[in-house]
Amino acid sequence: MTTELHPVGSRAVADHPVPTGKEEIWRFTPVEKLAEFFDETLSRNGLWHHVEGISQNSQEPVATMGELDLGQSPRGQVLVPLDRSAAIAATKHAANHLVLEGTLTQPIRMTLTGESTDPTSDHLVIEAKPYSSATVLITYTGVAHHIGNVEILVGEGAKLTVVSLQDWEPTSIHLGQHEALVGKDATYRHIAVSLGGDIVRIQNNASYASTGGDIELLGVYFADAGQHLEHRLFVDHNRPKGTSHVDYRGALQGQGATSIWVGDVLIRPEAEGIETYESNKNLVLTDGCRAEAVPNLEIETGEILGAGHSASTGRFDDEQLFYLRSRGISEDEARRMVVRGFFAAILARIGIPDVEETLMARIDTELSSDKEK
Repeated sequence: MTTELHPVGSRAVADHPVPTGKEEIWRFTPVEKLAEFFDETLSRNGLWHHVEGISQNSQEPVATMGELDLGQSPRGQVLVPLDRSAAIAATKHAANHLVLEGTLTQPIRMTLTGESTDPTSDHLVIEAKPYSSATVLITYTGVAHHIGNVEILVGEGAKLTVVSLQDWEPTSIHLGQHEALVGKDATYRHIAVSLGGDIVRIQNNASYASTGGDIELLGVYFADAGQHLEHRLFVDHNRPKGTSHVDYRGALQGQGATSIWVGDVLIRPEAEGIETYESNKNLVLTDGCRAEAVPNLEIETGEILGAGHSASTGRFDDEQLFYLRSRGISEDEARRMVVRGFFAAILARIGIPDVEETLMARIDTELSSDKEK
């Protein structure tokens, strides 16, 4: 099945015309600011990388980092570019290849740092071997105009959490496609956290290689004045007896703060016995913000355990604020407590205590900033 909402991909850049903004997958995006990202001659390699947690010996469990040339397996087994920018990133340079084996008790921390607004691209392949267990934290920081693909293979029985933290400086632009294939009885959790940058647009897609896979796509974003934060989700239930859960939560403050969330779950005829639910919640903190929430659920078989979706956008709950203020808590502190509680359920799933604490502190900083800047 092919629709404008989830088009057939192609590895050939020429198969992806330069978008005009009228296409379904680009209609919310300020494409007029992105011309450099659609230039096929873009050739500068990716960001400066720093990786912690890579093994120094061959004993299990291990996490190793290497490179994959174009056409070298498993590169390209999962990620087929859905737009022109992703195709450019997929066809330039060698790809970084992170291989995870055994049970890794400490997270792998990858920091990708930009140093200029010269356009860059890169492609990362994460391969979780069968029955492995690991958490990978990818942090994007600094100044960059960047296209970043992340291709994820989750082997049979594996448990993998990938956290993607977009913590850019204000002038940065980031376009990315994250694509995962989840094996038999495997568990895959992806958590996207978008706080910094001028424009951030992430496509986060997942499908199943076999039966029994469990997929969680979670996200947190905080849009300030003038920021455009866009997250597009697609869960393809293409095998029986799988489960998926999507939960994205965002806050907005300041003139021109914009968040876009488009979630799509497709339940194919062969996907009997599946269960799925997707949700998006937006908290508008000031006037002048725009939050778009578009949930989609396509069901092609009635033989399922359950399916649903929801989306909401609203201001503070006056009853919550009244309850807290009636107990001597100031209005600013009450607002902070409500927002922290709003995000806590997602951030607690990261499973890295120091990262969770840092992100809560970042959210406090956002709340304390000038809301009308």
